[in-house]
Amino acid sequence: MLKRHFREFSVLGVLLSVLALLGVFAPDFFAPQPLLSRLTAAAPKLVVACGIAMVIISRQIDISVGSLFAVCSVVCGLVAAAKMPLPLAIASAIAAGAIGGALNGALVAGLRLPSIVVTLATMVTLREGLRLAQQGVFIDLPDGLQWIGLPMIGGQYLVCGIALTVLAAMAAVMRHLAIGRAVYAVGSDAEAARLAGIRPRLITFVVFVLMGALTGLAAVMNVVQSPQVDPNTGRMLELEAIAAAVVGGVAVSGGRGNLGGVLVGFLLLACITPALTYIGVKPYWDKAIQGAVILLAVVADGLRNRKNGR
Repeated sequence: MLKRHFREFSVLGVLLSVLALLGVFAPDFFAPQPLLSRLTAAAPKLVVACGIAMVIISRQIDISVGSLFAVCSVVCGLVAAAKMPLPLAIASAIAAGAIGGALNGALVAGLRLPSIVVTLATMVTLREGLRLAQQGVFIDLPDGLQWIGLPMIGGQYLVCGIALTVLAAMAAVMRHLAIGRAVYAVGSDAEAARLAGIRPRLITFVVFVLMGALTGLAAVMNVVQSPQVDPNTGRMLELEAIAAAVVGGVAVSGGRGNLGGVLVGFLLLACITPALTYIGVKPYWDKAIQGAVILLAVVADGLRNRKNGR
């Protein structure tokens, strides 16, 4: 057990050490309301990280999620600003995400193009198309959309609850359902999975569609926290989601990882920025540290594969 989940337990140990240090040197970090606010702001990233983990386990990558997140946010905002019912605004954002994911999936699975190239192209196309369409103009939202009409603290608990529900549901799917086991099989060896009766191209397509839908849901969770929609939102989201996944033990080579580890990796990275602020480090070091963390995780994964002869 310990050997199998060594990465996850190692990251958990680092997380607990960071929290202990914050408890000693910055106890205000754990003040209930600011802590809840930080977790609420980060909750959409956890949902995206769950999707990214599934994509990486299938031995693919999606770096377009930040741009798709912005598109879904704008779609949700425009539908809500047009005085459409709230459920329609939410469904529109999730549908837009699923369509974007289907486009990526069709190009990767249907045309067998490299996912890094496909999602790089869609990342730039979506971001630039949105920039031209919106010209950077914020979208004012109706009062009923913020916190979905609930008091702020109730809305914060709801957003965090949605993120944890998605995490639990995804963990159950990946662990107990046939499609989850198929994702692991395709990521481990697509040809062996095909010979076992699994359709790797279909699994890849479904993974990208689900990734898009989760991105749309995350966009809604972010939109309801503000009275306006920023069309430039979601920048570097892909970096944060990939970092949470690989730090949490998802193998960049595919076929290995679990959602519990993703949660631990997410919490560790979510603590880094405020921890740096509390100890007086300039906030612009945040992304550099995240990049370094990803590099260390990739190197550790490569060394592990080399040791196991993969």
